[in-house]
Amino acid sequence: MGITALKDKRERGFLDGQFLIAMPGVQDGNFARSVVYICAHSSTGAMGFIINRQQELSFPNVLEHLKIVEEPHTAFLSEQARYFPVLYGGPVETGRGFVLHSDDFSCESSIPVSDEISLTATLDILRAIAEGRGPARATLLLGYAGWGPGQLEAEISNNGWLNCASQDDIIFDPCVDAKYERALALMGVSPEMLSTEAGHA
Repeated sequence: MGITALKDKRERGFLDGQFLIAMPGVQDGNFARSVVYICAHSSTGAMGFIINRQQELSFPNVLEHLKIVEEPHTAFLSEQARYFPVLYGGPVETGRGFVLHSDDFSCESSIPVSDEISLTATLDILRAIAEGRGPARATLLLGYAGWGPGQLEAEISNNGWLNCASQDDIIFDPCVDAKYERALALMGVSPEMLSTEAGHA
């Protein structure tokens, strides 16, 4: 499932708006110790974003690359823009940027993901953030995670993931290092309690 699925969300899956938390048995380098926010889940598949993997690129780097701001001018960006979080969203379309953000910002291409969170994948929102007109809470993600029909359900039943309700504070926290433990804590679980043979929620 790709980003286009979000534009036509007539079917709502039980994982919409949930966190997926990787179990210790997940050895794939893209997903080991990852927390994924699921934006769309249906019979056609699922898509979401890894929210606890930092990108090497900075937000000023992204603005320069896209020629939104010329290099000499990045020094004059607001502190919020200079340190705006840029995350690795997943292994699909890693050259494409997506902004998860609070619903106080909207443009023609913004897609509601939940009652409080929207997704925008156009340059408009990057310009707005650079100019201090962006949403109150947001993060830029490069790439996304996608699953085909039935694939994610199979991974969960094979003890690959735990799932629980998401929390906006964790999604938008710029400090990514503690997100795995914080997401587990939502379920009353610590990493030490997990094993590759435990059940799933």
